[in-house]
Amino acid sequence: MTNAVEARGLIKRFGDFTAVDGLDLTIPTGSFYAFLGPNGAGKSTTISMLTGIYAPDGGTLSLLGLDAVKEPLAVKSRIGVVPEELSLFERLTGRQYLTFCGRMHGLPGDESEARADELLTLTELSYKAGALVAEYSKGMRRRLAIAAALVHAPDLVFLDEPFEGIDVIAAGVIRELLSELSRRGVTLLLTTHVLEIAERLATHAGIIRAGKVVDEGPVAELVARNGVSSLEAVFEKRIGVPVARDASLSFYGARARGA
Repeated sequence: MTNAVEARGLIKRFGDFTAVDGLDLTIPTGSFYAFLGPNGAGKSTTISMLTGIYAPDGGTLSLLGLDAVKEPLAVKSRIGVVPEELSLFERLTGRQYLTFCGRMHGLPGDESEARADELLTLTELSYKAGALVAEYSKGMRRRLAIAAALVHAPDLVFLDEPFEGIDVIAAGVIRELLSELSRRGVTLLLTTHVLEIAERLATHAGIIRAGKVVDEGPVAELVARNGVSSLEAVFEKRIGVPVARDASLSFYGARARGA
């Protein structure tokens, strides 16, 4: 199996701080890859390099068989990106926004409109197609952003915390959509703090700590190799999640005794 993403010795520095420190990453084509790590581990910085926002300070990076540093435009035409912080055109309707995104990717007007309508249906936003984006809830905006990332039929999609702060209904719609994309062979990279979602959706996973990937591979192999029963347990083992202290919380005890 060829790899959709290959990073070797990837480095990113901000002044004296090294956010990504010799990172190696391998994402097989067609896989659903969960990129996991605690806050500050370097996930967002890594994704920013993978998607062309930051240039690496060292190492090599290949996406879809292309050198991501030397051929950034060719890479960007074949990837979709859903950032954690959304920036949508609020004075357009949902349909207008998706049609605009399609046109920006070079699609003819009629094809952009057709894809916009199809994606609005897939994301269960058809009933809001004519409403301004400014009127959309957070979950609706997240679904619209995913639709926009898919309008040009990318081969590789990056999703940075797509389940953050949304309700159960929106989360269910997104899960089903991502599962369908995975079944169709689209390569997906997902970051999430919800390990239950990663366990349910991912075929592969990588765990990053202090700017380095400390373990990665097919989920079943990760679980077996680490001698645990779940991806969550692999994460806890590799990150070194501390055991909660036996805090007495004496003031609560005093209240319970009627002090």
